[in-house]
Amino acid sequence: MEGMSGGVSDFMQVLQKAAPGGTMVRKGDVVAEFDRQYQETRLDDFRATVQQGETNMRSMDAELEVTRRSREFNIEQARAAVDKAKLDIRTTPVLSQIQAEQLKLQLEEAEARLKQLLAEVPFQQISERAQRRNSELSLEQSRKEFEMAKRNVDRLSLTAPMDGMVVMQQTFRGGEMNTIKEGDQLMAGQMFMQIVDPSSMMVSASVNQADVELIRVGAVARLHFDAYPGLELPGRVVSIGAMTKTGGQRADFVKEIPVFIKVERIDPRIIPDLSVSADVVIHEAAEQIIVPLESIQRDEPGGQPYVFVRTAAGPEKRPVELGVTSNVKAAIRSGLKEGETVYTERPPQKTENPNSPVAQAPRMTPQGVMHVEGC
Repeated sequence: MEGMSGGVSDFMQVLQKAAPGGTMVRKGDVVAEFDRQYQETRLDDFRATVQQGETNMRSMDAELEVTRRSREFNIEQARAAVDKAKLDIRTTPVLSQIQAEQLKLQLEEAEARLKQLLAEVPFQQISERAQRRNSELSLEQSRKEFEMAKRNVDRLSLTAPMDGMVVMQQTFRGGEMNTIKEGDQLMAGQMFMQIVDPSSMMVSASVNQADVELIRVGAVARLHFDAYPGLELPGRVVSIGAMTKTGGQRADFVKEIPVFIKVERIDPRIIPDLSVSADVVIHEAAEQIIVPLESIQRDEPGGQPYVFVRTAAGPEKRPVELGVTSNVKAAIRSGLKEGETVYTERPPQKTENPNSPVAQAPRMTPQGVMHVEGC
């Protein structure tokens, strides 16, 4: 859309009316209207330009017709002069030598005049066609500008493309971000409203560039909502961005990749623009023992993992085979039994400290998860 009321800028529009955010609309309902004054003024100007162009075309056609008839008349006169000179020259036997020479000269002049007029005709016709074509192109351009202005006026009234809920976007106003409202001036191409289908919602999330290679389209996700701490909904990754997100308040060296997750089970409490966190399952194994990640010990980086198990005789160092590991938990394939208690910190070497932190090893289905933020 182009133009702004008052003609301040062709790249801004004043939002005059808008459906309130959160309301349900039907396909075809008018959901927003922009100020029409400036665009309608431009439309009247283009209409007048088209009308003037059509008038000029009619005037030019009339002038070209007059020129054509005048040219044909001059050629006919030149032919008549040649015919008369040819008749006069037949009388030379009875005329003096001087008079005969004069008649010959008159014939030559008449023939030269006719030849000149006939030679000029193609060039005059080319010039006339070019002149008329130039006017046609100017008129055609004026008509296209008029049609464009007419479409712009029609676009100032927007209708809902589908049934759904109105979600107003935000803009920078008064030194901070605020919800767009009636009276705001919007830039060309600026998103100001979304129509969302509440029965089919998506989570727009971000994942750190270092972890994105672990995520795959179709991966299962668990969605958590800040507004409802006890609510968890299933989701599935449907799209992974090919480029990093631009802008933002973080340092430029911290890059994030956009990820879209479809909410597979809708809860009536869920509305658009809620803040959401998602745990994406990247690995899964069935029926393995789970322990806190901090309970896994190693004597050196990459060395054999082991845990300290709480026994009646004191802490027992026991090698384990790790399975799926997340940022907070680890699955144990072998080396532990269900119900055994492991230390989350390295216990004293000689005697067991009864105050050392411990954790019980439950049996469950471990899942390697990745935490991503979304909204």
